[in-house]
Amino acid sequence: MFVTAINIITGFSIYEYLTGIRGYVILTSHLGYLLKGALLTLKITALSVAFGMILGLFFGLFKMSGSRLMRFFAAIYIDFFRGTPLFVQILLMYFGVLPLIMDKPAPFQAAVITCSLNSGAYIAEIVRAGIQAVDKGQMEAARSLGMTHVQAMWMVILPQAYKIVIPPLINEFIMLLKDTSLVSTIAAEELTHRGRLVYSTYYEAVWIWGGVAMIYLVMTKVLSVLGDFAERRLATE
Repeated sequence: MFVTAINIITGFSIYEYLTGIRGYVILTSHLGYLLKGALLTLKITALSVAFGMILGLFFGLFKMSGSRLMRFFAAIYIDFFRGTPLFVQILLMYFGVLPLIMDKPAPFQAAVITCSLNSGAYIAEIVRAGIQAVDKGQMEAARSLGMTHVQAMWMVILPQAYKIVIPPLINEFIMLLKDTSLVSTIAAEELTHRGRLVYSTYYEAVWIWGGVAMIYLVMTKVLSVLGDFAERRLATE
């Protein structure tokens, strides 16, 4: 054991030492399988955020509308998806709502639809806060130049609000990426689901779930770095 410790410290036999560990061998042999699940996780997250940004923009504007009906509709949507657990929403959508709309919905479809609706509710509040953070004089100045309210909102207010909401949007992106692990309950073959399948075969909890956690960490760190870069880039423009 002393010789092994010396070899590990000096770095001569680390590879041989690791290949003698069952959990390491299992993790490395299934790494490609797990990375395919990570790719599906990124697809679900990217599509959900893309659709969520569209929903969030419209419902954020509805929440600020002068129409009571639009404000009421936006409030119902936002309160429901922010006030109930995503896990429950996934089960409700996959087993309850979608079967009424389509025949045998795929787990991937249910995951994207549910995560999009959930993300849209949070992004709606982010958009609303960003618009309210823009100085009111900007709207008055745009209107004084002859722009309509819609033109001023689209060409003057929203571009400024976009820069303001970059940090919370990136945070929402990261939170949603981690929350996609919940869609494993409906057998969507993302990273957590594949990790569960590998664990149920080999029962090497530390190595398998540790590997899954590290893949999530790498993905969230990359998103965080990209978000910081985008924030700095927009700040200099």
